[in-house]
Amino acid sequence: MMEFAFWAAVGGVIYAYFGYPLLLAAIGSLVGRRRLPLADESQPPPTVSMIVPVHNEEARIARKVANTAALRYPSGRLHVIFVSDGSTDRTVAIVRSLLTAGMEVVELPRRQGKAAALNAGLAHATNDVVVFSDAAIALQPDALLRVVGPFADPMVGCVSGEDRIGEAAGEGLYGRYELFLRRLESRVHSIVGASGSFYAQRRALCDRFPEGMAPDFLSVVRTVERGYRAVAEPEAIGSMTSVQEPRHEFERKVRTAIRGMTTLFAHARLLNPVRHGLFAFALFSHKVMRWAVPFFLLIALVSPLWLLDSPLYLAALVAQIAFYGVALLAFRGWCRLHVWMPGRVALYFSSVNAAILAAWIQYGRGVRQEIWTPSAR
Repeated sequence: MMEFAFWAAVGGVIYAYFGYPLLLAAIGSLVGRRRLPLADESQPPPTVSMIVPVHNEEARIARKVANTAALRYPSGRLHVIFVSDGSTDRTVAIVRSLLTAGMEVVELPRRQGKAAALNAGLAHATNDVVVFSDAAIALQPDALLRVVGPFADPMVGCVSGEDRIGEAAGEGLYGRYELFLRRLESRVHSIVGASGSFYAQRRALCDRFPEGMAPDFLSVVRTVERGYRAVAEPEAIGSMTSVQEPRHEFERKVRTAIRGMTTLFAHARLLNPVRHGLFAFALFSHKVMRWAVPFFLLIALVSPLWLLDSPLYLAALVAQIAFYGVALLAFRGWCRLHVWMPGRVALYFSSVNAAILAAWIQYGRGVRQEIWTPSAR
């Protein structure tokens, strides 16, 4: 029984991180890549309303305003809405001093959460496409033109850009893995989640965001529910730095997972493969199986305790303890282990799954997250 539990748990972890992308690649080779039509360059691109929610961003908001002003987009077809969610620092004053044509700032008098900030922005967004962007991401000059390109296909309702993190390991490595998955999902049918820092959606598909749900995930599931596809655009690129403080990164991941779980359980009907086919498969594999990994890891760690008479299971137990030991030492900063690839990978993998486990515990206790604190990057 314990042998079965061990190998089932190991299989679950392997499937979640490696088996699923391999299956996606195989399915893609069978059904063929779903190519998007090229945008007609003789026609102007769609009009865009870009919403940037902010809270106490005085340290980097000037860079974001300048970066936004430098985006290449036809004059008169871009409207940028900075929404301050009850900022108590100089964020609003800085934005107002830097506003150019086509920009405005909406100020919420008290902090209400990201959903409220996005809804306030939507109330001012009247253009064909809404682009959602965070203050932390620096977009390439052509990113906006790139992210709206796939809307040339009338069945595309949501487009995710790429938020690239420069570091070689840890959050950067995990981010590149997620981008790779999105590209595979996009080729087969639809992505499961968009980049929360930079994505676009048809205005006609944008409904109000309820509190406690992940906006980027919710936008995708709403798009698919209404019969459209959500896709990734690898050429729509933005860059970010990693979160520097491990504790803040852990808290961010717990919040993100709780919001994601809230969104998934509210739209569990999309897991029905009879009605939603390949998207149901992707949703189950990318979200449900990924969020089950902490439980698989616990089973894989505990089950060898009943099998120590076997050298194989003894070695498996020792290897796992060593891996988590490296993660702990990296977390404590021992010998700068957190700087090196093995330490960063062990620390990030362990912290991600610890955060998911913490999110499950909090979700089970009825905790729902809404007030968000932008990560210090």
